[in-house]
Amino acid sequence: MFVCDRCLSLRVREPANKPTVADSGAAPYLLSAAADLKSYRDAKGYRKIPIGYSATDTAVLRPMLQDYLVCRPNVTERLDFYALNSYEWCGSTPDFQTSGYIGLQALAENYPVPIFFSEDGCNTVPPRTFDDQAAIFGPQMVDTWSGAIIYEWIQEMNNYGLVSYGPQVGADVNDGSTIVQGFTRQGVPTPVSPDFSNLQQQWKTLTPTGVSSGQYAATVTTTPPACPSSTAGGWTVDPSAPLPTIGVGAVSAVTPSSVSSTASGTSSGGGSSATSQGAAGRTASGPPSFKDAGFVGMVFALATVGAGVMVWL
Repeated sequence: MFVCDRCLSLRVREPANKPTVADSGAAPYLLSAAADLKSYRDAKGYRKIPIGYSATDTAVLRPMLQDYLVCRPNVTERLDFYALNSYEWCGSTPDFQTSGYIGLQALAENYPVPIFFSEDGCNTVPPRTFDDQAAIFGPQMVDTWSGAIIYEWIQEMNNYGLVSYGPQVGADVNDGSTIVQGFTRQGVPTPVSPDFSNLQQQWKTLTPTGVSSGQYAATVTTTPPACPSSTAGGWTVDPSAPLPTIGVGAVSAVTPSSVSSTASGTSSGGGSSATSQGAAGRTASGPPSFKDAGFVGMVFALATVGAGVMVWL
C-alpha cells in the first residue's frame, strides 16, 4: 500500500456497533493502533501516507474522543486526520441548525488536523436529497471541513447505493467478489434513481474554494487541544497514561523496489528500534487484555478523494 500511488490514507476503522460512553476506555487502544502504523511506516522508510480514524457519530463520546486523538504531547501519538460517519441530516426538512451540523461545526473549529465526513448521506427519509452538501461545501463549513464521502457506490442490502449492476438475484446467492448477497458487483453501472441525480444536481450548484498546499503550510498554525479529563461514569481515559502496546519488535527500513506482498512484518511498531521513535514511553506488560477495547476496529485503505468518487459528474 505504501508504494501504491492511489492509496491516499489508512484509517483505524470505526466499530461495527455504535459505542456508548461505557466504551471510552477503548480509546487508547485505537490511538495505539494508529501510532503503531505510523511508527512502522516511518521505520520501513515508506512515504508519509496520512493515518487517522473514522468514528461513528456518538454524541456522548464524540467531543472527548475527537480531542483525545490529537492532544498528546508526543506528535507521533496524534492522528494525521479525523473522519466522522454522520447520518444526522435526513431528508429535505432539516437545515444547518436543526440537523445538528451547527454543533459539528462548533466542535471542529480550530481543529489541528484535517477533519471530514467519511460516510454521509442518510437514507431513513427517502428520497435522499443530499441537502447537507450545500452546508459542507458552502461558507458555513468549507473553511473547516475537508469535504465528504457519500455512502455508498454499489447498491446492496442496505439501500445506500448510488449505482446498481443489476437487480438482486437472491439474498443467499454469493460468487466470490462478483456477487455478494445476490447483488452483482461488476459490469455496466446504472444510476439509482432519484438518489444519483439528486446528488449530481447538488454538486452542480457548488463551487467550493480552497488553498494550495504551499499557501496552507506557509500560513497555518495549529495548537493541539487540551486532553479531556477523566470523569467517573463518563470519559474514563487518563490523558497522562502511556498508550498500550501489544508487543515490541524492531523493523528494518526498506526501499520501494524491495517491497513485495510479504513485506509487512509482524511488528506493532512498538519499538526497541532506533527508527521506531513513536513508541517512546510506551510499555508492554505481557499478553494484552482487550476487554475494554470493544470498539477497536480493523485497519484498511481509504482510496477515495472526498466527494469525488463519482466519475460521471
